[in-house]
Amino acid sequence: MSNKAGRLLLVMLVSLAAAACGDDDDDDDDDAGDAGSGTTTVATFQVAGDETYKIELATPELIAHAERLLAGDQIAAIPLGTVVRDDPDVNEPWSWHIDPSTLEFADVTIEVCDGLPSHVEDGIVTSDQYCPWSAKVIAVDRV
Repeated sequence: MSNKAGRLLLVMLVSLAAAACGDDDDDDDDDAGDAGSGTTTVATFQVAGDETYKIELATPELIAHAERLLAGDQIAAIPLGTVVRDDPDVNEPWSWHIDPSTLEFADVTIEVCDGLPSHVEDGIVTSDQYCPWSAKVIAVDRV
C-alpha cells in the first residue's frame, strides 16, 4: 500500500471513529435530558369554538411558536401533522393523536385535512394529515 493510500485510509478510519463517538455522546445527552426533565409540553387547541384536542410539542421551537400564538402574535397558526389512529397518547378522550415529530404550523393548507376533531374520530377526515383551519391555541401546559 502506498503512503498516500495509507494516509487516506487512516483519515477515513479516524473520521469514522470520531463520528461514532459523537453519536454516542448525543445519545447520552438525550437520555440524561429526558430523565432529568420528566415533562412533556402539550398545546390545547380549540376548533370551531366547541371542540378541543391536544398535541405534544416536541421541540423548543414548537413550544415557542405555540406560546406566541397563545399570546396573540400573528404568525403561521394552522397546526398540521400526521394522524396516528388507535392511540390517544396526550389527546384523550379522542382515540387518535398527532405524531409530534410531524407537527408544523402553516399559513395555508389544503382543504382535505380540515375539519373538527370529531371528524377525525369518526373517519370523516380520511386524510393521514390533520389541519383544522379554525384551530386556536388556548393553552400550553407542561405535564
